[in-house]
Amino acid sequence: MHTHDDTPEALMQEHGIKPTANRILILKALLQAGRPLSMTEIETALESVDKSIISRTLTLFREHRLLHALADGGDSARYEVCHCGEAEEDSDRHVHFHCDVCGRTFCFEQLPIPAVDYPSGFAVENVEYMAHGVCPECRSRHYASSPSSVA
Repeated sequence: MHTHDDTPEALMQEHGIKPTANRILILKALLQAGRPLSMTEIETALESVDKSIISRTLTLFREHRLLHALADGGDSARYEVCHCGEAEEDSDRHVHFHCDVCGRTFCFEQLPIPAVDYPSGFAVENVEYMAHGVCPECRSRHYASSPSSVA
């Protein structure tokens, strides 16, 4: 059961992962970002940590259900912290929004993924809900530079 202690050490312990200095750094970067990050974004934020260590750590975190991996339509996955315990159902699944202008992906934690009644015989193992468009910041920059444009 999730203890609501979102420190990196507590989250790793809850998911059966031994905390190490690099794992704590990687998890802190993901928690502080407040949005899903790509491997490249994590590497940029943690230049002192070797890329292979980051990659192995992300794999470990996914295996222990500490991370969700999201496809945003680009070439790489984005990662966000799962706030459920390792043995719990992923009750924190929510809608995401990918800005096609700046490339950022946003979490809409207040919007759960809509329930879908799948046809008989299908065994759904994972559901991602990713909306694409233009974020408010990019929209305001666009309209500031070309006021005659209409969305």
